Amino acid sequence: MLNVPTLWMVFVVNFSALGLIWAYVTRSYPKFEAARYWMASAFVGAAGAMTALIRLFTESPLPLLLGAAGIIAASCLAAMGIQRFYDRPVHLRLMAGTAVASLAGVALFKIGFDQLQLRMLSYTVGQGLPLMLSLRPLLSPSEGRASPGARLSGIVILTIIAIFVARAVGNSLGGDFSAVAGSQAHAVMVLVLLFLTMTLNFGFLLMAMDRLRNEVADLALLDDLTGVANRRHLLQRLSEECARSERSGEPFSLLVIDLDGFKTINDTYGHAAGDGCLQHFTLMAQTRLRPGDMLARTGGDEFCVVLPSSSLREGALIARRILDVCRKDAAGCTGNDIPIAISIGVAEWDRGISQFPDRLIAHADHALYAAKKKGKNDFAIYDPAPPLSPEPACDVEVSRKIA
Repeated sequence: MLNVPTLWMVFVVNFSALGLIWAYVTRSYPKFEAARYWMASAFVGAAGAMTALIRLFTESPLPLLLGAAGIIAASCLAAMGIQRFYDRPVHLRLMAGTAVASLAGVALFKIGFDQLQLRMLSYTVGQGLPLMLSLRPLLSPSEGRASPGARLSGIVILTIIAIFVARAVGNSLGGDFSAVAGSQAHAVMVLVLLFLTMTLNFGFLLMAMDRLRNEVADLALLDDLTGVANRRHLLQRLSEECARSERSGEPFSLLVIDLDGFKTINDTYGHAAGDGCLQHFTLMAQTRLRPGDMLARTGGDEFCVVLPSSSLREGALIARRILDVCRKDAAGCTGNDIPIAISIGVAEWDRGISQFPDRLIAHADHALYAAKKKGKNDFAIYDPAPPLSPEPACDVEVSRKIA
């Protein structure tokens, strides 16, 4: 025989333990806002369960109302945590309105006139509606693929809502599945809900772990100083684009960019000023790129730009736009401002490059060298055709030949 008071005590202990776990997560990751809501949900749920347990030993309706308020608030806080996890605004008014209306219904049908079916219906709405509102981001996230933790949480919430509905239907048919019933049916329901709430929090923990793992992976692919992609990310993207072009035959272009005289800037103004120039160039370049283009810092003062589905001529046009914005910015420098000059090499993928991105980088580097040889602060494009003159071979065609 299942003992209802004992199950409620287990409920309290488990919720308190979950609250301590989320408190530790909140302390360790203070920017992870969702953990604060889930911590509050666990502690408030434990307090509500403890208060509801007191109702088993007294005739006063106050513990029942306070316990119901705690459990309803716990559901609202859990749903609000899901919303914050997906960076969605918290519907505080809707949650508060739902909780107040539900609790008012519980009080009315307990104190005003005792009606179990309507009281449990109000209680069920207060518990189930906030969770129902949180299902969409769990099962259909905006990024297109639900994580295993989100999928588990969504399934558990659906199961909990189904139990709430079954409880309300059972009460309407004459059964007694209320917290004060003390029947075996109610004990079984409490046991199942205890298991499900623990599983739900386990799903939340999986979501948190997946988020933190993705953040660490993103950091491994980003440049610390400028925030753009690093060399590792660039090589991954180039490998993907080479494989795609190998299959489709559609070319793409690569820009290799070098800041002219960067060593002089560091030696004259200091490394902090040099870092500022790199950050400023990053911001300027990004204003001239298209959605889908990728800017990467490959080390020191060198950057690359991947231009998907772009011909050599289109790559030259993007290079000219980046060069123009840097020239205009340099022309407007006054006082202690440091003008930034850049050289750019442009190359296009072809069948000879195949799936070897280092060959494409080498072509763009040849073009970059030609741009610097012609006086810097300019761009050049890679030309694989050998020259007709007997002079030493040059692999590039200078940008000023581009219309």
